[in-house]
Amino acid sequence: MKRNEAPRSGTAEDHAMVSLGTGTKSVKELVGGLRSEGYSTDDSVRAVIALQREGKATMHEARPYAGLFGYAVSPISMWFWAAVVSVLLSMGLISVTSGAALYLRYVFGSVLVLFLPGYSLIEALYPKRELDELTRFALSIGLSLALVPLVGLVLNYTPFGIRLVPVTASIAGLTLVLLVYALFRKHQYYRLAKGLA
Repeated sequence: MKRNEAPRSGTAEDHAMVSLGTGTKSVKELVGGLRSEGYSTDDSVRAVIALQREGKATMHEARPYAGLFGYAVSPISMWFWAAVVSVLLSMGLISVTSGAALYLRYVFGSVLVLFLPGYSLIEALYPKRELDELTRFALSIGLSLALVPLVGLVLNYTPFGIRLVPVTASIAGLTLVLLVYALFRKHQYYRLAKGLA
């Protein structure tokens, strides 16, 4: 983390700015310094985040994720793993017909059909976060409502037909392919932004 301008007085942010001085410190060192001055961990982290949000300090990764695998297992890619787990849970709950798990089947089945295909396509098309969250959400639902009938149309002309397992497997497969492509696109943009290309 690096200081950008002079601090105000009296808050955890001020102490963080003073602690930064004109040099560079890791976030861990900065939070540790604030904790030693009597601030709680939550207050210390909030102060560091506020400094970055207000443009008073900048954060850089010590070692950027140059490889796709490193990027995929990094905290930056939690969106990818959350979507993959949702797809796999939907597939796993396909055979549930009674009990409390039936409600989970409804929830994850709805997410798989109404949200995830469009979400994965939006993530692939817009890797730079050009769209705000509400627009992404609305487009995800709209594109899902366009993609799922196309999957059904294609399946109608195959020997599998339009049945539960082939439709679910096709939608899940399409979603996973789009998610992997979105992860690849986001990694390429990340490499460009970090000057690794």
